[in-house]
Amino acid sequence: MENKELSMIKLDPEHEPVVNHSGNQPFHQVLAARMQRRTVMKGSVGAALASFMGLSLVGCSSDDDDDVSDGGNGGSQQVSLGFEAIPTTDANDITVPAGYTASVFLPWGTPVTGSYPAFDLQANNTGSDQEQQVGMHHDGMHYFPIDVNEGGNSSIEGLLVINHEYIDKDAVHPNGPTYDDRGNRPFDEVRKEIAAHGVTVAHIRRDTNGQWDLVHGSAYNRRVTGGTPMELSGPVRGSAKVVTPYSPNGTRTRGTLNNCSMGPTPWNTYLTAEENWHGYFVSRDNPLPKELSRAGVKAESRYDWELADNRAEEYVRFDATSTGESANEDYRYEPNSFGFMVEIDPFAPESTPKKRTALGKFGHEGVIFAPATDGQPVVCYSGDDRRFEYIYKFVSAQPYFADTADGSLLDSGTLYVARFNDDGSGEWLPLSMDDAGFVQKMENAVGTPVGEIQFDGPFINQADLLLNTRLAADIAGATPMDRPEWGAIDPVTGEVYFTLTNNSQRTEDQTNAANPIAENRNGHIIRWKEAGDEYTATSFDWDIYVFGGDAGTQTVVGDNVVVELDETNIFNSPDGLWFDNDRRLWIQTDGRWGEPFGNNMMLAANPDTREIKRFLVGPSNCEVTGVVTTPDQTSMFLGIQHPVAWPAGSAEGHPRSSVVVVTRADGGVIGA
Repeated sequence: MENKELSMIKLDPEHEPVVNHSGNQPFHQVLAARMQRRTVMKGSVGAALASFMGLSLVGCSSDDDDDVSDGGNGGSQQVSLGFEAIPTTDANDITVPAGYTASVFLPWGTPVTGSYPAFDLQANNTGSDQEQQVGMHHDGMHYFPIDVNEGGNSSIEGLLVINHEYIDKDAVHPNGPTYDDRGNRPFDEVRKEIAAHGVTVAHIRRDTNGQWDLVHGSAYNRRVTGGTPMELSGPVRGSAKVVTPYSPNGTRTRGTLNNCSMGPTPWNTYLTAEENWHGYFVSRDNPLPKELSRAGVKAESRYDWELADNRAEEYVRFDATSTGESANEDYRYEPNSFGFMVEIDPFAPESTPKKRTALGKFGHEGVIFAPATDGQPVVCYSGDDRRFEYIYKFVSAQPYFADTADGSLLDSGTLYVARFNDDGSGEWLPLSMDDAGFVQKMENAVGTPVGEIQFDGPFINQADLLLNTRLAADIAGATPMDRPEWGAIDPVTGEVYFTLTNNSQRTEDQTNAANPIAENRNGHIIRWKEAGDEYTATSFDWDIYVFGGDAGTQTVVGDNVVVELDETNIFNSPDGLWFDNDRRLWIQTDGRWGEPFGNNMMLAANPDTREIKRFLVGPSNCEVTGVVTTPDQTSMFLGIQHPVAWPAGSAEGHPRSSVVVVTRADGGVIGA
């Protein structure tokens, strides 16, 4: 399906071509090796699904030490799923268990700052209006208690920070996008589309009746859009390959795009992820620079912003074709300032967002931080959400100290990429010009094809490597995965979980005992434990937590069936992932809707026993995404993205992605 045909359907990696042709051993082959001569469990539709066998991580299997699940010496606590699982449904509404209420909050277009322009249901608002209103297609989000920087944990007032991943061009305008007879687009339509991307910072407060509302006039309320001035920080700052007419010294850029998931930092700022940024740019250069080729930039862009009829350079910049004598005369390097994690301080509304380039340039789904300890490095993980891409880890060069920590800790350190071995072990491979092993691999690759790219390296320096993070990972020998998306860290066992959403490009020739379905669309969740319980370790042990699928799908550890899905918990395409304070693992889906799964959903899981129960089902055609609670866990915020004809009161053709607030009638803890 071509991007130009996509309107109300999510523009995500499922619709993007594969760009990793490195030939690195893919994860399905690794898992197949682990499964040789093991029992294969069959699902109700005859699909053979089986998990990693034999290896038990601490807290992973049902026969682990008692103290993992009974609150004994291991320091864990009993995980409660105290609600009745709800059935699948295709109802065009939010469905939650009895005793719970789900309320629409801060939908697209809600006035949030500036002059607070009212939203027009027919989408007649201007670009200027949209710059002051909540953006489109809500995704990752986080709640910061208003007093968190003073050590507080307010559950009645805080800052809700929300990502806006992309737009529906047909919905964002009254009658869809328009073009003149020369193929140009009205510049205010382009301005509006850029403004509907990015991030919303909303100061919110809960009243005495338990209702949440925006604090109008608050200085904290803010929109960060695809046009907001930003700084480049870390090794890429000042590189010749980020020079543009806007920033001749390569230190600045404008905007953040395709903001999917996120990660709150240990110092209470917000990192927003730039995922499928490549589709916003066009380049007709032949051959394409490797930075653009491996990323997937094409000769046609997703939204045609470069065709704005006023030819203002703020729109022309999306054409990365080399037209001048140097980078000071065109925007050939504009795409090189996207594909990063962007740090926003929600408590400093006048601050300039910073792109933390040391964390790598790729299709970031989000980032998760390991617990920060004084005197130890900061560690965080990020997935590259595309078929056959990789999982990364960053370890800071400088230690963390709570009293002084800030985002500069993310500007220097070592970026690693994961390799999953067939014996259940794993390695973190450094992507560093200071690592002799990597340098040797790089030198050996010079002059040879790396996938479909003729590697003309070596990389000049660390900045050059980071601008080609995917290519560096190819050279290092990382394991291509099935769309690694959100991650979560068990607050007790320290195990790291990642969703592998699906991979529709798997062929019959690639099937095996662990991934036996061609065009696999159900996905699974993987987890690992770092060696010695040290997040800075360069090795780990891994297993499979659960496979998605229909009723009868089984996940096996050793000789035991640890999960068999039934009508209370069938799901496909796990995407969002988050641990709450009581260790409930919340799993959100972004996959196929219809029989037997119904609409996309959110489930809760016990990490010890693997009990899984369906908690929420979203409206028709939506993705359920983004989840966080207040510190007291009595209010849950989550996102509904790209619904159709929802919520109630939306005009036909103009549905409104929204935050949903879930509460209990008795005021209790969500999920308990």
